Amino acid sequence: MATITVKKYGNRRLYDTGDSRYITLEELADKIRKGADVQVLDAKTGHDLTQPTLVQLIVESRGAAKLLPVPFLVQLVRMREDALAEFMGRWMSWALAVYQQARRGATTISQYNPLAMAPFAATNALARLLNGPAAWNEPQTPPPSWPSPGGPWPSPDEPPPPPEQESDVAVLRREVEELKKTLQKRKR
Repeated sequence: MATITVKKYGNRRLYDTGDSRYITLEELADKIRKGADVQVLDAKTGHDLTQPTLVQLIVESRGAAKLLPVPFLVQLVRMREDALAEFMGRWMSWALAVYQQARRGATTISQYNPLAMAPFAATNALARLLNGPAAWNEPQTPPPSWPSPGGPWPSPDEPPPPPEQESDVAVLRREVEELKKTLQKRKR
């Protein structure tokens, strides 16, 4: 998809040069959620305003300001610009990477444990509560590995598929049982 160029005027109005019309911040957010790349330029000077506009979009349309405590915001305002940029850049990148890694891990094990995705479902529910059903561009249905409500759960009588090799948990359980037996023999 081509990059959409948006001009931002001094009165905070946004002009979509591709559609040749003024758009709202929410319309810009919808275009981004649908996969469009945007570049926001100052209409007068031509300076790139993409980053501050995206931050404004996140804070205003996602309700992020409600999630940040006032003392934290005060500390951010008091920091020097370079220290703030370094802190926010490093912390935000780290936090997002950790979140995405945890989500990938939970998705991987969700086929064995349907509750693994519960924390992420709670996050998505909170986002939908604050921002409506299109929040975070998440699918509204459970992943295919989850049985649908009232759907076919595996029967308790069905044996689990045989593991190809002994899992780490099984090895640890076996070792714990051996240690218990050894301790019981020594007590006698």
